[in-house]
Amino acid sequence: MVNNMGALNNLVKIVIGLILVIATVWFSITFSSWGRATLDLIQGGIVLMAIFIGLILILLGFSDLK
Repeated sequence: MVNNMGALNNLVKIVIGLILVIATVWFSITFSSWGRATLDLIQGGIVLMAIFIGLILILLGFSDLK
């Protein structure tokens, strides 16, 4: 009985994941401005990630000097 519940749980996760992916693709095709907004968000995230990695490396360099 426990194995069946685990398999059912995994199947539910797969179905929910497929629904989310299909809905997201449908929204991005139907409302093209959403796709552009998503790309803008990703580009901004890349810039922020580069800044934070740089700050972390600077702090690590200062801590190694001590």
